[in-house]
Amino acid sequence: MQLRYEGGAAAVVAAADQVAELERAGLDLVWVPEAYAFDAPSFMGYLAARTSRVEIGTGILSVFTRTPALLAMTAAGVDALSGGRCHLGLGTSGPGVVEGLHGVPYAEPLARTRETVEVLRAFWKRDRPVTYDGRVLRLPLPPPDGGGEGGGTGLGVPMRLLTPPVRPAVPVWVAALGPRNVRLTAEVADGWLPMFFVPERYEEIWGAELRAGAAARDPRLGPLRVSAGGLLAIAPHAARERDRARGQLALFIGGMGAPGHNYYYDLVCRYGYAAEAAAVARLYRAGDRAGAAAAVPAELLEATTLCGPESYIKDRIDAYRAAGVTHLQVQPVPGEGRTPAAQVARLAELCA
Repeated sequence: MQLRYEGGAAAVVAAADQVAELERAGLDLVWVPEAYAFDAPSFMGYLAARTSRVEIGTGILSVFTRTPALLAMTAAGVDALSGGRCHLGLGTSGPGVVEGLHGVPYAEPLARTRETVEVLRAFWKRDRPVTYDGRVLRLPLPPPDGGGEGGGTGLGVPMRLLTPPVRPAVPVWVAALGPRNVRLTAEVADGWLPMFFVPERYEEIWGAELRAGAAARDPRLGPLRVSAGGLLAIAPHAARERDRARGQLALFIGGMGAPGHNYYYDLVCRYGYAAEAAAVARLYRAGDRAGAAAAVPAELLEATTLCGPESYIKDRIDAYRAAGVTHLQVQPVPGEGRTPAAQVARLAELCA
């Protein structure tokens, strides 16, 4: 599941309590978000101390906001604290956040993603001091006439992690929706994090890119893992719970990124809802959040959630499995006498 913990320190403690309860119910992996509130790794360390089995991932860290060395150190540290339960979810974010919040140029996102993953694995391998001569990343940083991203003094030396990691590598997941980014993910990542994934449409939307990336993939990485799903409610009349997802869809369609640079808006258009996406975005930007949520098409709500009786949920599980999803990602909600923990426990039984 993707964790939610907005609201300060009390919300963090409450979220950790929920994860501990869901771990006992059968939750396998929790993704800790990072936007512009608390950082994800601090909370991941807290979760590691509060749990014993559930795996803990970043969902996601931007490749623009930390150096590859710091990403490698952070993941290795959380992995050690958790006993080998860390997953590193990465993404490019967008220029609004990268340049507006962090003051870093949003340049060469695909090259930066590829090179970051390569440098991460070099640090975790720890067989020699790391050197790298890439398109955007250079280690050590060369003098100004050496090209690369900026120039240094020429005094940098190759280095490696001081402490051996507890595992030779931490699983790296990449959040990707655009065709080129999905192809890159299928080539270099351990896992893929697609949002608003519709299993019946994955072949049409991403099939060619996934196959092209897989053809260039190092066999030592193994098959690509995929984490996808949506709001979860299992009960005879749970279909009505889908409306809980309207606000999130409206936010991502209308409020994420800038006009002309919104991956989620583009995806919904590719699904065939261009007119509806335009209406949602127009209402959202005008400040009519309720109107934007109401404009989200019912068909899209159903396709991106798992809400209904057990027979329906079984069919959805089969659809996600057929689409290559390895980790069914859910946001369990209470309903008809079932707590979120009860929903997760029953889902685990239905997946078996």
